[in-house]
Amino acid sequence: MIATRRMRDYAGFAWMVISKIIIIIVPLIMLYVIIDKSLPLLQENGFVNILSGDDWKPAAGSFGFRPFIIGSLYVSVLAILISAPVCILAAIYLSEYAHRRILGFMQPVIDILAGIPSVIYGVWGILFIVPFVRNVIAPVAGIESTGYSVLAGSLVLAVMIIPFVLNILLELFATVPLELRESAYSMGTTKWEMVKVTVLKKTGAGIISAIGLGWARAIGETIAVMMVVGNTIAIPKNIVSPGYPLPALIANNYGEMMSIPKYDSALMFAALILLVITVVFNILMRLIIRRFTTKTADNEA
Repeated sequence: MIATRRMRDYAGFAWMVISKIIIIIVPLIMLYVIIDKSLPLLQENGFVNILSGDDWKPAAGSFGFRPFIIGSLYVSVLAILISAPVCILAAIYLSEYAHRRILGFMQPVIDILAGIPSVIYGVWGILFIVPFVRNVIAPVAGIESTGYSVLAGSLVLAVMIIPFVLNILLELFATVPLELRESAYSMGTTKWEMVKVTVLKKTGAGIISAIGLGWARAIGETIAVMMVVGNTIAIPKNIVSPGYPLPALIANNYGEMMSIPKYDSALMFAALILLVITVVFNILMRLIIRRFTTKTADNEA
């Protein structure tokens, strides 16, 4: 009996170790393959020239990634700027102000929105967001636009990531103990003051993390953004100008990569840029969270 229990313990421990190794090895293999595939382009054109170049002419051997990098950052950053305040305020209302029935009704609705395929969001963007940008936003700004633009891509992307971030924030706010809320009320605080000094203060690092996860998802989104962003190889002059994010570049051109030399390597390098941007951003978010957590702990002490 004892031997059997020990074998089960060893088997469970071995499975946990193997799972951890797999989690570590898979990203490393992915990184190695992408770097290996990108080397031919880097060796021929140079890292700095590729990143700073504006010309994208694969047939002529010219691969400039600056318009795609800027397009990706414009779309994803604008999307998170639009969605983050909506998510935070909606989460505060649903968790602190709304009746339990409203929260119970909204949770499956949020889950349904999170599960809608991205191509459906793209079709909705073409039918609603693109005409809205073309007929309303652009005329107000005094700019002509087809509607297929950075703003259209950002609005569609913001709607897509709202359920994702909102779910995280609702779970996060639910972890704040009821005793903390009651302690704040006992000191004579109003409802909003209680939210500020307990819920938001205690979950500040988690809120930052949720927004960071939303941005990481936003920058890698492909189909929906590709359908409404315009896919024009140029640095956007304004938010109603078309752009061309890196994921759209990979999705649009991957089928043609075998017909032009170095095309395969160029698209793998685009994937590498996306990966590096995401990793660097996550590291920065971790540093911000650590600094915020340390500052909060010092203030409480």
